[in-house]
Amino acid sequence: MKSYLYRLIRFFKRRYVNRWVILFGDLFISLFSTFAVGFILLRLAPAEFGFISLPLVLVGSGAGSLAASFFFGTYKNIIRHSSAKDFWRVSIAVILRSLFVVAFLFACDGVSGRVNHALFFALFDFIFALVLMAGVRVVLIVFYDTLISFTSVNKRHRVLIYGFDEKSAALEMRLKNSNRFKVFGFCTFGKYSRSMRKLYGFPVYYFSDERHFRMFVAKYKINGVIFARIEDAREEENRIIRYCKDLRLKTLIAPSINEDINGAVNGTGKGVDVRKIKIEDLLGRDEINIDMQEVTDEFKDKVILVTGAAGSIGSELCRQLARVGIRKLIMFDSAETPLHNVRLEFENEYKQLDFVPVIGDVRVAERVRMVFEKYRPQIVFHAAAYKHVPLMEENPCEAVMVNVAGTRIVADMALAFGVEKFVMISTDKAVNPSNVMGCSKRLAEIYCQSLGTAVIEGRVQGHTKFITTRFGNVLGSNGSVIPLFRKQIENGGPVTVTHKDIIRFFMTIPEACRLVLEAATMGHGNEIFVFDMGEPVRIADLARRMIELAGYKPDKDIEIKYTGLRPGEKLYEEVLSNSENTIPTDHKKIMIAKARRYEREGILPDFDELAGLAYSCQVIPTVKLMKHLVPEYKSLNSAYAQLDAQDK
Repeated sequence: MKSYLYRLIRFFKRRYVNRWVILFGDLFISLFSTFAVGFILLRLAPAEFGFISLPLVLVGSGAGSLAASFFFGTYKNIIRHSSAKDFWRVSIAVILRSLFVVAFLFACDGVSGRVNHALFFALFDFIFALVLMAGVRVVLIVFYDTLISFTSVNKRHRVLIYGFDEKSAALEMRLKNSNRFKVFGFCTFGKYSRSMRKLYGFPVYYFSDERHFRMFVAKYKINGVIFARIEDAREEENRIIRYCKDLRLKTLIAPSINEDINGAVNGTGKGVDVRKIKIEDLLGRDEINIDMQEVTDEFKDKVILVTGAAGSIGSELCRQLARVGIRKLIMFDSAETPLHNVRLEFENEYKQLDFVPVIGDVRVAERVRMVFEKYRPQIVFHAAAYKHVPLMEENPCEAVMVNVAGTRIVADMALAFGVEKFVMISTDKAVNPSNVMGCSKRLAEIYCQSLGTAVIEGRVQGHTKFITTRFGNVLGSNGSVIPLFRKQIENGGPVTVTHKDIIRFFMTIPEACRLVLEAATMGHGNEIFVFDMGEPVRIADLARRMIELAGYKPDKDIEIKYTGLRPGEKLYEEVLSNSENTIPTDHKKIMIAKARRYEREGILPDFDELAGLAYSCQVIPTVKLMKHLVPEYKSLNSAYAQLDAQDK
């Protein structure tokens, strides 16, 4: 019997009241109200209200109810999710309906001497109809909330929502229909108080220290805390979040609409995007703001090619481009399985987008030519590159073939086929490079800049604008330190850090891609755009924070092991936004790097020779020529440091 009851309740939970049922329900309430008021007044005071023609005012009541419902759309609302705004709309609709009643009342014979009585009838009818319509909606809301509580009482986690501002209040409304979470109240940091005020009927709790928090959690069996804003989570990293980790409580966040969760939602309630707090959330800064309308205007109805489309940056670029109304998206990558996965994602998430996944290698000129000939892209985002420093230090010829020769092939094709803008994605490691990878990216920058200069000055025919963007480390990208640390923690440690003092600048993948789009919009040609990366992060501190966020104690539960700097690795990365090496733009977070000018005619013989050496796998001559072309390239912790010593 109990199982049948649960099935019946779940059936009602999954069903919404049909809008036509709501429409005719309101019509019935309206007619019933008018009839009941008329019947009562005619019985109690027939002499005063005898002039009223009940059939006539019923017609007015019905006509007014239908007109108001259609005009204000009150029958379209999902009642269980109604808000104060919806009840206000119902009130206005009842007022309009009552005006119809008044109009039909004044059409009755004998009303001229009974104006006050007619208005009394209309007022009584208005109050009665409003109470009934609002009351039915309240009953349905209470009924639904009761169903949620009845079926989920033992399954839902009791949680506190951090803060009591508008976003926190909105989160409570979103969680109201959750099958996983039951809101117990709101909380914040302050002088200890179990309840000083209420929000939406829930108490607001204050905690002044960990002892009070522990007492409260134990007494009321709280399972976790949910944050409505990332900024709040960052502020509470060393208080509420640490308290929760010590007590093995869940720390969750409701991401903003702009955040792309990419399927990483953890522990969600139905229809509510709530996930565990990640280290990326706590490391982030206030996000860069860009004018999305300008971006949309720039790329709308364009054919766009993204190389390296299956990588971390390339795939996120594709996602953001999919939202700005482009005509066609060409996804070019040599990695079969990752590109297949991106294709499946886009087929499911962006059904309206015309996109074409293409397997190809930027080192193969004829394959690149075929893509340009067939699809005629108007904008190119060049994200294809080898990026891992230790691997490229061991395979310098491959780094040159992809990062230098490959970039040259794509850039030349872009120019030959009349591409409007070519946007190359570079790295902060290209600044005073200390490794093969950084130098290869600097050489790619040099080629694109020299080609762009030749175009602007008329020495090479074409109109393509060449633009470069430089990034620091990207949080959560493939092969980056955070996924590595996360896996090491899951395996019980140790967490390996190369040096106790090593620091890096970080930005999020969506933030990096927004910078690319902004650069493409702002760029007039030949700029190297760099981003204000904020404060650097000590990698050892990052490891400790990740261990603590996972609920463990560093060097007690999980060991931190220092392994020594890898070949080509710097202790400190270059600051991209230093005022001495950049020029400001209209955007306070985006600068233009000052860079040495290279003449295309002067570098072409060297680039031809470099490609020849790389393709013939002559390692030392390849690196030696790289150092000649980029004099600031000095190897660190690398076998190639001997070449620097020979030069001296």
